[in-house]
Amino acid sequence: MITGIIFAAAVVGIIGILIGVFLGIASEKFKVEVDEKEILVRNELPGNNCGGCGYAGCDALAKAIAAGQADVGACPVGGASVTEKISQIMGVSAGAAEKKVAFVKCKGTCDKTKVQYNYYGIDDCRKISVVPGAGEKACVYGCMGYGSCVKACEFDAIHVVDGIAVVDKEKCVACGKCVASCPNNLIDLVPYKAEYLVQCNSHDKGKDVKAKCDVGCIGCTMCIKQCEFDAIHMDNNVAIIDYEKCTNCGKCAAKCPVKVII
Repeated sequence: MITGIIFAAAVVGIIGILIGVFLGIASEKFKVEVDEKEILVRNELPGNNCGGCGYAGCDALAKAIAAGQADVGACPVGGASVTEKISQIMGVSAGAAEKKVAFVKCKGTCDKTKVQYNYYGIDDCRKISVVPGAGEKACVYGCMGYGSCVKACEFDAIHVVDGIAVVDKEKCVACGKCVASCPNNLIDLVPYKAEYLVQCNSHDKGKDVKAKCDVGCIGCTMCIKQCEFDAIHMDNNVAIIDYEKCTNCGKCAAKCPVKVII
């Protein structure tokens, strides 16, 4: 009886030792070499895995940066401090990365835009965009106000206020998820320091804009005539600002008759 127990224990022990040796050999033979820089870069990334960098997550971005396939400042969440640390790891210059924030190109609050019907159903802009009329508001280019962008944001930086999405600049990290979630493509990433922005996305002509919204761009070109820096132009009936040329002088906003440049 005792001999049998000792024999069984010995067999189990020997098998355990053999398995341990086999696993040790296998781990050395089949191990995947990881770049030390990749580990160091990953340790500096915030770990939000938001996808704002264009990669599947922080692990994928770290691998791309270590391999020289992504910029050291590719993480929109980490900001300048993380960029500086990663640049030191990679031995490159961090550069002057400009902070950006999301901006909603619509000023059509509930009291400013016309309503074509009352909608009762799922609050999701992407699903409502395929419904005839694309929502309650008469302007098919503006914010529907059903909050797909709010659901997409992981940083509590965007909320629907009085029928339109509004971005909190201080919370926004420019990950771009709200941009991707908007079926009307009316959210852009703009420089944080930009003081004047066109809050309209309509491509209708002036008369049609006024019939649907009290604060839409009517394409009068008054803003263009006022700009001394060639920083604002019309594109498909709506004013567009070139932020690289804009000096924030404010002359365009002062002359806008509908006050759509804020």
